[in-house]
Amino acid sequence: MDTPQISAPSRAPSRVPRRVTAFGVIHVNAIHTTRFTIVGNHLAQHRQLSLTAIGLAVHIQSLPEGAKADIKTLADRFPESEARIAAALRELEAHSYLARTLVRIPGGRLVTRTVSYNHPEAAGSAQAAPSAPPPPEPRPAPAAPAAPATEPPPPPPPAPDPEPATVPPAEAEPSPAPAPSPTPKPPRPPLPQPLAPDPERQRIATDLLAGLRRDEPRLLLGERDVRRLAPAVAAWLEREATPDAVRRALTADLPHPLKQPAGLLAHRLTALLPPQLPDLPAPDVLHPLHDCTGTCKRVIRAPEPGLCRDCRAEARSRRGDALAA
Repeated sequence: MDTPQISAPSRAPSRVPRRVTAFGVIHVNAIHTTRFTIVGNHLAQHRQLSLTAIGLAVHIQSLPEGAKADIKTLADRFPESEARIAAALRELEAHSYLARTLVRIPGGRLVTRTVSYNHPEAAGSAQAAPSAPPPPEPRPAPAAPAAPATEPPPPPPPAPDPEPATVPPAEAEPSPAPAPSPTPKPPRPPLPQPLAPDPERQRIATDLLAGLRRDEPRLLLGERDVRRLAPAVAAWLEREATPDAVRRALTADLPHPLKQPAGLLAHRLTALLPPQLPDLPAPDVLHPLHDCTGTCKRVIRAPEPGLCRDCRAEARSRRGDALAA
């Protein structure tokens, strides 16, 4: 036997010789033996996918079979938000790197079945290619004249059917609960309006709104807001609310910070509108004092001079006696 060459290397070096460039990317590649995933350049250098979608596709391809890849699990794993991860998954679906379908499992619950494709074009061509027809069954050989010492050879065994392409088991994910539809906000009630126009009351309301910034600097209103809110203040004044009472109602307990002073004043003028005051009862009329014009000369209260009650009764009785006679 020949003498072994001890100085010869046992195997080829793992590092690939590289050419040092003055600019650009410099690769230092080492051969992976454990924990690696093969990713094609069609994904790593995709022209239309975002960087988030490319990184998410690489992560999903590196997951073991049966691992969860729903939006909530991915959002807990990475710093991106659920909305950004959902958009990246839609990108991968649009470019056939991912397929998600709703299926019903035993028990009636709907789950999302996710299939990841590391090479969508190859998977698509394999699915589009027609399956090979099964080999024809061997026909029996024509009967030959019987020979005493020989027998016809047995027919060849049928060729096995081609194995169907195996699809990786789909991952069952719980379907996300449908987001509740937002409740529409009720329309804002209209601002109160005075029953009867009054220029003087309108002027007082305008001056009151424009001067609120003297009591509270945060209540600085624009001229347009003053004109819009003045009829509501006039409605308060029409209901016998004093200007000081209106000013206290509008400036008390202001929130901090105050972002929309005009909106706050419009809400208070509408929600805190005082009711109409009830009508006061008519006061009792005090008639002046007069002397009875009859024989008694008694002092009575009456709208005008005349007979007292007793003299009127006596005069009625005399008229009755005269008519009877």
